[in-house]
Amino acid sequence: MPAPSRSRHPSAASVRWWDRRPGRLAVVVLALLTAMATPALAQDALPQAVTTEREMVVTANPLATAAGEKVLRTGGTAADAYVAVQAVLGLVEPQSSGLGGGAFMVWHDGTSGETTTYDAREKAPMSATEDRFAGLGFVQAWQSGLSAGVPGTPMLMEEVHEAHGRLPWQRLFTDGLRLAQGGFELTQRTSDQVAGLLANNTSCSDRLYFRDPVAFDYFTNGSETDCAAKPAGTTMRNKDYADTLKLLRNDGADGFYTGHLAESIAEAVQTDPNIPGDMTTADLAAYDVVEREPVCEDYRGHEVCGMGPPSSGALAVGQILGILEHFDLGDDPLGVEAVHLFSQAGRLAFADRNLYVADTDFVTVPVEGMLDEAYLASRAALITDMDMGTALPGTPPGEFDPTAPQPASTENGTSHVSIVDRWGNAVSVTTTIESSFGNGVMVPDGGFLLNNELTDFSFAATAADGTPIANRVEPEKRPRSSMSPTIMFDESGELELVTGSPGGSRIIGYTAQSIINVVDFGLDPQEAINVPHHQNRNGSTELEAPIPGVTWDYDVDALRAALQARGHNVTVGSLESGLSLVEVVDDGLVGGADHRRDGAVGGR
Repeated sequence: MPAPSRSRHPSAASVRWWDRRPGRLAVVVLALLTAMATPALAQDALPQAVTTEREMVVTANPLATAAGEKVLRTGGTAADAYVAVQAVLGLVEPQSSGLGGGAFMVWHDGTSGETTTYDAREKAPMSATEDRFAGLGFVQAWQSGLSAGVPGTPMLMEEVHEAHGRLPWQRLFTDGLRLAQGGFELTQRTSDQVAGLLANNTSCSDRLYFRDPVAFDYFTNGSETDCAAKPAGTTMRNKDYADTLKLLRNDGADGFYTGHLAESIAEAVQTDPNIPGDMTTADLAAYDVVEREPVCEDYRGHEVCGMGPPSSGALAVGQILGILEHFDLGDDPLGVEAVHLFSQAGRLAFADRNLYVADTDFVTVPVEGMLDEAYLASRAALITDMDMGTALPGTPPGEFDPTAPQPASTENGTSHVSIVDRWGNAVSVTTTIESSFGNGVMVPDGGFLLNNELTDFSFAATAADGTPIANRVEPEKRPRSSMSPTIMFDESGELELVTGSPGGSRIIGYTAQSIINVVDFGLDPQEAINVPHHQNRNGSTELEAPIPGVTWDYDVDALRAALQARGHNVTVGSLESGLSLVEVVDDGLVGGADHRRDGAVGGR
């Protein structure tokens, strides 16, 4: 189906946005009463949804949420709040996102009704070639200058503020500067991830992880004989990061992409202690954020809009939903039928994703064909009561380049932010530096880490028969992503749900499951997050082991056995999402944050 016009949602500026949805509260209350009456859904000890009347921000860190809430409270828009949130996230959650990374954003304008997307994905340097990672394993490529793409996040911050902000740009860095200079407490999550990477080194002095002395000194005790991670609760200060924020505050994005900071970024890439990269100041000066049409799919009367290529998010989420629309999922989010059907839809979506999706500035992707109603019906017809095994890609209608499937690759990291302001503007943004702590190098005098996004490209340029792989490395190309920032509208075209998650290629399943939990099972945003995850990326069917105090408890062994009886190869383990959900109801907003991480909801 074609992407909708950006003006498809009618303007209702004369009506308070939170009063436009009569009857929705009754649906939510009924769902809550049903849940309380059903023993399997009675999970009183778990995190509960937060309600507000006018505005809401949900992030993966309480300090970032507080920064966004303050901006909203003082009259800022969702775009203003995002800038403040991003400035703090890069400081307090440096393993997941930051100024040295990129992002995808879906923006909905509450006054005009327009929905658009911003592509701030990192780009390969101009000198990049198809054989960039030839002969390298993932770890060597990850921990190198070759993996660093040209960052997009600072330019996204500036562009969305210019287009949709209300508050002065300079005011949006207050909390980031205060925390960088005055200090903040290192979280247990960050400390544990530092320790986990350090444990993979041969010794303190012979390091691949945190090989960069600047990053090593910042995250550890700095001793070459006792290189332990700084413990949780340590007061962290980052003067260099404060200086970078001041540069952005005073000079805008130009202060990042040109001048002495750009020179420091390029030098950090080109002098990587493991394998030098080739990013230059010319690459930085040439970077641009691209505004693109959203990719949307109808699901049971709800319009689900997200980020198209170079992200596979909206296409894969849309395919999963479009396939499942042909089935009744039952009344149990963890019922064997619902899990089986979701896994099969995931297999089919990932088969198409791995063949067709790449940067549309370089490759012809059959975007409309992949979401064509008849095509998805034909894909749904492949599903039986038994697991289908590895799914093959289909042949959607429309034009596309002859390509070969991309081999399995590693994707990790990221953070997600969902915001709705008092004017009904909404932001869903997934922001990333890729793997934990990016490529491990901290820019001298910059205080932020470089990304390793270029490892999202296929390491092989062609298949064995010479057929090109769509997501191969090319100069100035943006690598394929799984990030799935999503905004959903109700049957009247009104804002209904803002969702998204970090989690590498599992993001697609996390996001799709959150939508199904709300639409099909009537759960509120926090309940939708608390449900244990399940998904299939065209391999094994993955089940999340219950986490006391975080997810619903359930008999995972019984579900595993029931799926195995249907032919599934089942794995059980940790599926660490970071979902941030905001739902619009008739008297305000209902939000949920993922306690698998450090998620927090704020607003009023």
